[in-house]
Amino acid sequence: MTPPRGTTQARPAAPGTPPAEATVTVLTGAGISTASGIPDFRGPQGVWTRDPGAAHLLEIGPYVRDAHVRERGWRAWSGHAVWRARPTAGHRALVELERAGALRAVLTQNFDGLHQAAGSDPGLVVELHGSLATTSCLRCGAGVATRDVLARLPATPDPACDACGGVLKPDVVYFGERLPDDALERATAAALGATTFVAVGTTLTVHPAAGLVPLAVDAGARLVVVNAEPTAYDHLADEVLRAPIDEALPALVDTLLMP
Repeated sequence: MTPPRGTTQARPAAPGTPPAEATVTVLTGAGISTASGIPDFRGPQGVWTRDPGAAHLLEIGPYVRDAHVRERGWRAWSGHAVWRARPTAGHRALVELERAGALRAVLTQNFDGLHQAAGSDPGLVVELHGSLATTSCLRCGAGVATRDVLARLPATPDPACDACGGVLKPDVVYFGERLPDDALERATAAALGATTFVAVGTTLTVHPAAGLVPLAVDAGARLVVVNAEPTAYDHLADEVLRAPIDEALPALVDTLLMP
């Protein structure tokens, strides 16, 4: 159908491009995925709360130097709940926010891929701490699906790169590694451009991700915190919601979409 003379036809935004009117940026942490069966790290029943030594497996120095650390790490990844997890009502609520044209970006500290599995546009999901879906060689950079690496574990507990024999590591940001520059740049832009900034399921103690909150507030955003426990930036919040995320986040999205 040809538009009438003198008018222009709106072009749909390219995948990964938020609508011009999008005003809400969301930062998510481990708490949004606990209802899917993935334990958080620092909560009352968190992985590191119950086993403080487990954090050692995510330190890049020992991982690179010690084959025993790598073997323990790969066994832990093999049995991780992420492989059985499904998106929650909280993940799906953010998809509704996106479909309504109100979402600038989801900035996530999670590596579980559940935002994309729920239907979020991958181009609008900024994975600040990387992704468990893929693995890379620390020597040559060759990439492979993590599931393919895990399939080798029974015969090879410390799998090496097929291309060069180098150390393989999941594309999750370990302690001692920098956050990806591109992800941090995109997250900063989304925080600065938000009218409303929502922090969900995160204690806001891990930097530089937590620093996005005061950045957004200083730029004029309204801050909403959705978390079961107090956070480091509750004092900056316009609203703090302590209800379970799978209840509070869908209700908040409904409020944000009210005319």
